[in-house]
Amino acid sequence: MTMRKKNNPDELLVGLVSISDRASSGVYQDQGIPALRDWFTSALTSPWRMETRLIPDDRDAIEKALIELVDEIGCDLVLTTGGTGPARRDLTPEATLAVATREMPGFGEQMRQISLKFVPTAILSRQIAVIRETDEHAALIMNLPGQPKSIKETLEGLKDDDGRQVVAGIFAAVPYCIDLIGGPYIETDEAVCKAFRPKSAIRQK
Repeated sequence: MTMRKKNNPDELLVGLVSISDRASSGVYQDQGIPALRDWFTSALTSPWRMETRLIPDDRDAIEKALIELVDEIGCDLVLTTGGTGPARRDLTPEATLAVATREMPGFGEQMRQISLKFVPTAILSRQIAVIRETDEHAALIMNLPGQPKSIKETLEGLKDDDGRQVVAGIFAAVPYCIDLIGGPYIETDEAVCKAFRPKSAIRQK
């Protein structure tokens, strides 16, 4: 298996997967991928590139997309939006677990904590995060909400009127996680989302 070459060793390859029957069939325009693209554009200061997929709520299709993005494209991080509720067609967590090597439960726990600040129905969310490993490569896969506002809140957390962090977003822990699984060194715009690393893991400039 030959994965796609990076433009430079520090380039982050991000897979963005929007899962929706109606958006994938053209009933309405997908909002998940544009919201994620805009957030990454504002949040990352290190090089990155994205691969996108717009697919229906179909478990086989989701599994296939996740495997392709990690094993063939070589994505270091894959984010999905949609399909994480209790409805019968919501199969994103099951598909994610099916391709996983290890679970990362802390991400899902924090996502629900953030959303519960706004709506009690956040407890119905089944969002998870996992690591998928092959002999050559490892990637972090995370299930995010489907709404652009919720995507932003989940990734960067909640701030007060003075810009101080009230609740940490999940992306603060992503760069160090990617470090630990052998991925590129991710740097962020601290005004959007400050990445947390132990002092020993911070790259000296």
